[in-house]
Amino acid sequence: MGSVRVERTEDGFVARNESGAEITMGSGDGLFSPVELLLAAVGGCNVMTVEPLTAKRGHRLVRLAVEVSADKESPTLLRSVTVTYDVELPPEDSGEVFEAVAERVHERHCTVSRSLQRGTEVRLDLGR
Repeated sequence: MGSVRVERTEDGFVARNESGAEITMGSGDGLFSPVELLLAAVGGCNVMTVEPLTAKRGHRLVRLAVEVSADKESPTLLRSVTVTYDVELPPEDSGEVFEAVAERVHERHCTVSRSLQRGTEVRLDLGR
């Protein structure tokens, strides 16, 4: 799997991946906070996995989006994350394929959601 480097800049912080893509983050207007990026990762993982799997079964969704929200247990700990789909199906589609795929993605395929649910270990290396 890849890695991401995060460093302080004059304007806040920037995360860069190995292919050169960048995301600026911080706590000001127009910036994503780290928790918001985590929620975006959960949502992105789900919809980016649902889309090709439903299309592969011949079901092209008219609209596919998710709203991802979190509840805090304490100031520095999330209690739960909720992924709410906003989907428009084609007129002839009953939604059964979408629902089955979305549930399977949630249970077995989305690395980000599954890692959060399992409680992935995060190690600290102080680089000394």
